[in-house]
Amino acid sequence: MKTTWLSVLYCLLAANLFAQVLDPLVDIAENEKAAWIRTHPGASDRDLQRSADNRSDIRYCRLHWTVDPAVKYIKGEVMTVFEPSEMVGSLEFDFSQVLSMDSIRFHGQNLLYTQDGDVITVAFPAQLPAFLADSLTFFYQGIPDSTGFGSFRVDTHAGAPVLWTLSEPYGAMEWWPCKQALQDKIDSIDIFITNPSGYRAASNGLLESETTTNGWITAHWRHRYPIAAYLIGIAVTNYTVFTVSVPFGGDTTPILNYVYPERLADAQIGIDDNVVVFQMFNQLFGKYPFQAEKYGHAQFSRLGGMEHQTMSFVSDFGFELLSHELAHQWFGDKITCASWADIWLNEGFASYLTGLCYNFLRPQYWELYKADRISKATLIPDGSVWVDDTTSVARVFNSRLSYAKGAMLLHMLRWKFGDSIFFAGVHNYVNDPALVYGYVKTSDFKAHMEAASGTNLDEFFTDWFFGKGFPSYQINWSKSQTNDVKITLLQTTSDPSVSFFEMPVPVKLSDGLKDTIVVLNHTYSGQEFTVALDFSPTSLVFDPNLWLVSLNNTVVSVIEDPLPEQYIDLAPNPATSNFTIRLNAPGSEKARLTLWSADGKLVQQHQGLDLISGLNTLPVNVGTLPAGRYLVRLETKTWQAERPLILN
Repeated sequence: MKTTWLSVLYCLLAANLFAQVLDPLVDIAENEKAAWIRTHPGASDRDLQRSADNRSDIRYCRLHWTVDPAVKYIKGEVMTVFEPSEMVGSLEFDFSQVLSMDSIRFHGQNLLYTQDGDVITVAFPAQLPAFLADSLTFFYQGIPDSTGFGSFRVDTHAGAPVLWTLSEPYGAMEWWPCKQALQDKIDSIDIFITNPSGYRAASNGLLESETTTNGWITAHWRHRYPIAAYLIGIAVTNYTVFTVSVPFGGDTTPILNYVYPERLADAQIGIDDNVVVFQMFNQLFGKYPFQAEKYGHAQFSRLGGMEHQTMSFVSDFGFELLSHELAHQWFGDKITCASWADIWLNEGFASYLTGLCYNFLRPQYWELYKADRISKATLIPDGSVWVDDTTSVARVFNSRLSYAKGAMLLHMLRWKFGDSIFFAGVHNYVNDPALVYGYVKTSDFKAHMEAASGTNLDEFFTDWFFGKGFPSYQINWSKSQTNDVKITLLQTTSDPSVSFFEMPVPVKLSDGLKDTIVVLNHTYSGQEFTVALDFSPTSLVFDPNLWLVSLNNTVVSVIEDPLPEQYIDLAPNPATSNFTIRLNAPGSEKARLTLWSADGKLVQQHQGLDLISGLNTLPVNVGTLPAGRYLVRLETKTWQAERPLILN
C-alpha cells in the first residue's frame, strides 16, 4: 500500500512484532448488547429512555460515592454546577425512582422537588437568571437497578467481589442524578470513590490521591475534559495495577491498567500488543485526545468492553477488543454521537479501526476481517445504518447494522476515494475545532468527506446510510479475438428502499499468468463496458479485494465471437485438478496433449485425442499434480498451440 504514514510507522515499530495468533473474530457488538426488557420486565423501552428536559449547561460535577464491592448499594453526594440557558424557576434531572433522594441542597437550604418516573424536578426558591453559573448538591442512596448493559453491578471473580458500572445508553441515571441526553457534555469532573480497604477503585482521568481512614480508602480521580454522562464509570475490586508507556512524537502516554490478579499475565501480553495500535491511531487520527491525563483499562465481569473516557472497561485482553475500545477514545469519546440514531459514528468507526489494525499490522487476517463484516452486513436483506428506533437498545447496538454495515460504509468510502482523500477527510473530521470534545451528527462527517473529496455524497448516504439492504451483481462477459473484453453489469437490490446502489465496481481479469483489475463506474443496471487488454483473459473475478457490501453475485462467460483456428482456451484458470480446453480445430485429426512444468520438464501427456473440425470441448483431469505454473500444449501433425495454466 502506497501510504507515507505506513512506511514511517513500520520503521518506527519494526522491532515490535506480533507473536500471538489472531483472537477469534469475536462479535463485540453482541457482547456489548443486552435486552432491557429481560432485566426490567415491567417497563417499556420508551419509559426507560425518557430524558430530562434540562435547560442549562452543566459546567462541573463533584461526584462522591461510597460503595462496597460485596454489596449492591450506593451512597452518593453529587454537586452539580450549572449555567441556565434561560431564566428558570426549576430544572429537571434524570434520576432513578428506585433510589432514595435524601435531600437537595442549594445555597445552604433544602430544595423542594418532585419525581415523575425517572425524572426529578428541582424547584428553586426564586427565578434564576440566564447565563449565571450556580450549583446544587444531591444527597441520595439505595440499591440501583441494572438495566441496559448493567448500569450498576456487583459480581465476583476468583472468589473476590467486584463492583462496576456501565451506563450506555440510558443507564447513568440508574446510579446518579445527571443530565444524560446527548446534548451537553460536562466540562469537568472530580470523582471520589470510598470503599473498604483492600480494594482499589478505577475511574476517569488522573488519580490524584488515595487516602485511608478507619478501614475505608478514598480514591480521588480528576478529569478536565468535556465528558458525556454515560462515559463516566467506576470499578472496584482487589485490582493489581501496572503501567505501560506509549512513546510517540517525543512524548509518552501512560496506559494505566487495573486488572484481576489472576489475569495479570494475560493483561501484560495483550496491553503490550496494544502499544503499536495506539501509535498507529496517533499517526492516523492525531495524538491521543486526552494526552494531558492517561489512558487505561479496568477489568470487569461482563463480556466485551465499554469505552469509559480515559479508562476502558474490558473483560479480557484480546487484540480486537483492546483495539476497538481504544479506537473509541477518538470516535465516541473525543467526538460523540449526538443521537443514538447516529451510533455508527461511535461503533461503525471503532469496528472499522479494528479492521485497519489487521490491514496494517496483521495483514494475514485482513481478508478474513472483510469477509466476516460483509457476511454479517448481508445476513438479512433489510436494515439501515441509520437507527430507526432509538427506544430499542437491541436496535441501537445491532451488530449487523451499527457495527458491521457501519464499518463497511467507511470501507466503501475509502474504496471510492482512495487512502489519501479518505484518511485526510476522517482526520479533518475528528480534529475539527468546532466538533472536538462535543457531539456530532452524520451530516458533520459527510461534510468533511465532501470537502476532502470535492464530491457531493447525497446519493451515497441516501443509499448506504438511510437506505436498507445491499446490491447483488450479475456480470456477463465475453472476449474478442483482438482481446477486447465486453462486460455487461446488472444489479438487483435486496430491499425496495434503494432502487440502485451507484458504486465503482472492481473486476479482475486473468489468463493464469497475467492479470489486471478494471474499475467499472457503474451508474445503472445493464450498463455495458468494453476493455482493451494486451492478453486474452480466461477468468473474471468480481470484487477480488472485497471492497463492496454485496451478496449472491454471479459471473457468466458468454461466447460471442468464434475462436480463431489453432487457438486453445482453458477454463477455469487457475484450476484445481480439472479444467476444460476449448479450441477451434481446422479439421478432424488426432491430437496429443502435454503438460510442462515451469522448469521445462514434461510432467503429463494424453495421446490419441480425437478432434473434429470446428469447435471442440475437451475435459481434462490432471490428477494430483502439485500446485504451480504449467504450460498446456496441444499438437497435431499439422499444427500446435499452447496456453499457460495455474494449478491451485
